[in-house]
Amino acid sequence: MLQRIQTLYLLISLILVALLFFFPFADILSAEGKLYSFHFNGLHYAELNELYIQTIPSIILLIVILLLNIVTIFLFKKRIIQMRIAFINMLLKLGFVGLGYFYVSNFSSNLEADAVSYKLYAVMPFIAVIFSYLAIRAIGKDEALVRSIDRIR
Repeated sequence: MLQRIQTLYLLISLILVALLFFFPFADILSAEGKLYSFHFNGLHYAELNELYIQTIPSIILLIVILLLNIVTIFLFKKRIIQMRIAFINMLLKLGFVGLGYFYVSNFSSNLEADAVSYKLYAVMPFIAVIFSYLAIRAIGKDEALVRSIDRIR
C-alpha cells in the first residue's frame, strides 16, 4: 500500500487539507481597525480569538473531504473506485476553495473592510488538488499495467 506512489500523493493531499484545521485562511481588517481572521469554521475576532460568525457548510465540506481522502487511500485494491472517489474529492477541494473565497469576500463587504490578506494556507487546497490529480494519473497507470498483464496471460 505505502510503496505505491499514488498512496504517497494521497497522503500528502490529506496532510495539506488537514493543516487547514489549524491555520487561518485569510485576515480581514475592518474599517474600525479591528482584525478578523477567517478559519475553516468561521470568522474569528483575532484579538480575543473568539468566534464571530460560524460557517457550518465549510466545516462539513472540509470533514467530508478528509474522510473521502482517507477512504481513497484504503481502497488500493479497487483502483477504478479509487480513481472515481479521488476525482470527486478533487472537485470538492475546488468547491471548498470557492466557498472560502466567497465567505471572505462576503464578510469583507459586510465589515466594510479596508484590507483583505490571504495567507499562504489559502493555497494549500490548490496544491492538494494537484496531488490528487497526480494520484489519479498514477492509479490509471497501475490499472493499465494490470490490464496489460492480464492480456498477456
